Formats: sequence, C-alpha cells, structure tokens
Amino acid sequence: VQLQASGGGLVQAGGSLRLSCAASGRNTSDYIMAWFRQAPEKGRECVAHIRWNGDTYYQESVKGRFTISRDNGKNTMDLQMGSLKPEDTAVYYCAAKNSILASTSFWWYTYRGQGTQVTVSS
Repeated sequence: VQLQASGGGLVQAGGSLRLSCAASGRNTSDYIMAWFRQAPEKGRECVAHIRWNGDTYYQESVKGRFTISRDNGKNTMDLQMGSLKPEDTAVYYCAAKNSILASTSFWWYTYRGQGTQVTVSS
C-alpha cells in the first residue's frame, strides 16, 4: 500500500485546511488509518485515527477543531482542520495498518506516507 498525503499549506490562525491521504495498491476499507504530525524539535504525535468501522480517536488538543473521515469507495482519508493555531504547525503524515486494533504509535502502522507541511501564521 502506498500512501500519499496532500493539502498542506500556509494559513492564518483561525483558518481552515483539508488534508487528504490517497491509498493505492490495495483496498484499505478494513484498515485503520491515522494522521500524525511532527513539529520542529518535537516528537511525532498521533492527531487522529479512524478504524474500519468508523470509530474515531482525536488527540485532546484538536478535539472540536479537527474531523477525520474516510471514503472507502475512493480509498481515501481526510482531515478537516479548523480554528487552526500556530501550534498546529507541523509536517502531517498519514499511516495505515490492516488491523481491527488501534494505536497512537506511528511505528505500529505498517504503511506510512510522506508528509505534507502545514504552517499556521499568527
């Protein structure tokens, strides 16, 4: 499975961005898929994940501002980000694993895409 993240960019604080992750090579409808991010000089953290059955998890700092979704027909996953803050600035990565379990560890995921830069200016 290859994952390609897109949609990053520069936005002012309070603005919105929508990230997309396109999977290819295999149908990922029964996979757990996740978004991670890594800010400069910080570790990689799980932003949100969505299981095969639609169950979701959000990091506390993004609850109420970000929404994760997936379209199994298109083999894609999105992250709608709103009320963005400068501290949301990071490289965002998507990841996936064929599992009914869930994890917030980046390295637990079998497939990991290259990142897309999100920069929020104050």
